[in-house]
Amino acid sequence: MNAVQSKMARAALGWGVRDLAQAAAVSADTVSRLERGEELMPRTVQAIRTALEAAGVEFINDERGDGVVRLRDKS
Repeated sequence: MNAVQSKMARAALGWGVRDLAQAAAVSADTVSRLERGEELMPRTVQAIRTALEAAGVEFINDERGDGVVRLRDKS
């Protein structure tokens, strides 16, 4: 997961930085650092990704290898 994917995922969920931080049990500054493109510990990035996935976000690689973000079907 990269900075743009994190921002897109938050937007899809209607979450702010603080919402994601709370769900991932990290600080809002940590989420902001990720979204500025700063390098974080892998376990921190994984905690953020896990929180987004638990909320219904899917991370998919398209045919170009670019990361795609979408919400899971609720059905």
